[in-house]
Amino acid sequence: MLPIVLAAAVAGWGYWHLHAPGGAASDTTVIIPKGTGVRGTADLLDKAGVIDSRTLFLVGVRLDAADRHIKAGEYLFPAHVSMDRVIDLLREGKTVVRRFTVAEGLSVKQVVAALKAEPTLSGPIETLPPEGSLLPETYNYSYGDSRAGLLARMQKAMKDKLSDLWQARSPGLPLQSPEDAVILASIVEKETALPDERPRIAGVFVNRLEAGMPLQSDPTIVYGITGGEPLGRPIRLSELQEATPYNTYTFTGLPPTPIDNPGAASLEAVMQPLDTKDLYFVANGGGGHAFSRTYAEHVRNVQKWRSLERAGDEH
Repeated sequence: MLPIVLAAAVAGWGYWHLHAPGGAASDTTVIIPKGTGVRGTADLLDKAGVIDSRTLFLVGVRLDAADRHIKAGEYLFPAHVSMDRVIDLLREGKTVVRRFTVAEGLSVKQVVAALKAEPTLSGPIETLPPEGSLLPETYNYSYGDSRAGLLARMQKAMKDKLSDLWQARSPGLPLQSPEDAVILASIVEKETALPDERPRIAGVFVNRLEAGMPLQSDPTIVYGITGGEPLGRPIRLSELQEATPYNTYTFTGLPPTPIDNPGAASLEAVMQPLDTKDLYFVANGGGGHAFSRTYAEHVRNVQKWRSLERAGDEH
């Protein structure tokens, strides 16, 4: 009779200990590498102070039939978490959700460089995707996810967004394909940081395309020089005059590729541009632009901008 009572007492103590609060006094992050196994997982949790008894944890895993279902990854265990809850988290694969943000207007080179520099991602990126094929937004991922996989998600997000916006575009635009829309949106993205200006600047460029005028966008020249990296200096007069595929001062129409990865707002702006008669714009000294319909008016706006520049230099 006594052995039965003792066994029941031990079992009761074990059950209570599995379900009782324990572990570390603060939230603790533990990375379980792929292929670690149950015993290796127990070692990592024990070393991190997440579990109070390695032996009892292994017993709990066996009782829960969780030994074949523990998922690798990065886990955040709450302070004083019980061992049965630890087992549940491992079995359910409730890993830490990380975020990777792609800002609007970054080039493919810049996005790939950021992916390569992120230590919580894994694997190589063998080839650069086409410029303009990545949708800027925030992407959730887990520790150890592949860089190539995250890049593929960005491409799919851009493809889906572009398809939706292209279907809803304004009629009669001088854009022959969704790819043309991305090219123009990438230029709009670089020309203004003000959301309410994007449709108007898109309208200016649409008017120029329809009139057979050069787009005359400085950011396209920069892209032709650097291939998607910052120039770090003013554009030289010789570069403004050089006939290159990205010098939109020397030809009419669009450059051959996008010059960055435009965000959804810039894509929408070129699909639904403001109906305007404007053909010109120049910086106004306040972070935005002054727009004009005629060249004479534009010249006056340029003179105002240069006066502001000179006044700024003097101070």
